[in-house]
Amino acid sequence: MRPARIILSAAIAAFASLAFVQPANAATNYVALGDSYSSGVGTGSYIGSSGGCKRSNYAYPALWAQAHGATLTFVACSGARTSDVVNNQLSALNASTGMVTVSVGGNDAGFTDVITTCTFGTDQDCINRTNQAKTYAQNTLPGLLDNVYAQIRNRAPSARVIVMGYPRMYKVPGSCQAGLSETKRSAINSAADVLATVIGQRAAAKAFTYRDMRDAWTGHEICSSDWWLNSLSWPVEESYHPNRNGQSKGYLAQLNAVTG
Repeated sequence: MRPARIILSAAIAAFASLAFVQPANAATNYVALGDSYSSGVGTGSYIGSSGGCKRSNYAYPALWAQAHGATLTFVACSGARTSDVVNNQLSALNASTGMVTVSVGGNDAGFTDVITTCTFGTDQDCINRTNQAKTYAQNTLPGLLDNVYAQIRNRAPSARVIVMGYPRMYKVPGSCQAGLSETKRSAINSAADVLATVIGQRAAAKAFTYRDMRDAWTGHEICSSDWWLNSLSWPVEESYHPNRNGQSKGYLAQLNAVTG
C-alpha cells in the first residue's frame, strides 16, 4: 500500500473510532432525578434554595456537572418515591436532555421504616419488616419502576439514562458501635440485595445503564474500616445516607466509569 493510502486509511480509522466514543461532556444538558441518595442527604451541606429536598453541591450530580462543564438541572429530592419523580421531577426533561441519572425505589420499599424497626425492635421484628420490604420490591416495585423509566424515555428520547443503585449498608460479620446485631444487619443487607436485583432488571428491560453500588461499596459499609455511609447521626435525617466520600468515591466514581 502506498504511503498516501496508508495515511488516508489511518485517518479514516481514527475518525470512525471517534464516532463511537461519546465524550463525557457531550451530554451538556444533564438532569438528575431521584431521591436523597441523589440529592446528597448525608453530606452535611445543602443548597439553601433546595429547601426540604436537601440538594448538595457535594452530591454526585453536582460534582459530575462541575467536572464536565455540563448544564445541570438538579431536581432529585429527599424522600422521593416513584410517584414523586413522576409528578414533580419529570417535567425537567425534554428533547434536548442529553443525560439523565435517577435513583428511586428505596422509599417505595419502605427502607426508612425498615431501619426504624430494626433499630428499635427485636431481631424477629427486623426480619419480619425486611421480608415485607422484599415482598414489596419483588411484587409491586417493578411496575412502578417500569412506569418511571418509560416516562423518562418518552420525555427525553435521545438521552443517555443511567440508573444508580443502592449499596449494602453493613459489613457482616463485623463489630462496631452501630447498635444492631449481626442478625439485623444481615436482614437489612438481604433487603438491599433484593432491591438491587429488581432495579437492575427493570433498568435492563428498558436498555438503560445500571450501576450496581454493592461491589463498589464493599469495604466501605457501616462497620468497615472506611465508612462511606453515616450510621445513626444528628440531624437524624443524615443517618444511613452516603457521606461526602460515598458521593465522590462511590457514586461519582461509578458514574464516571460509564461516562468517562
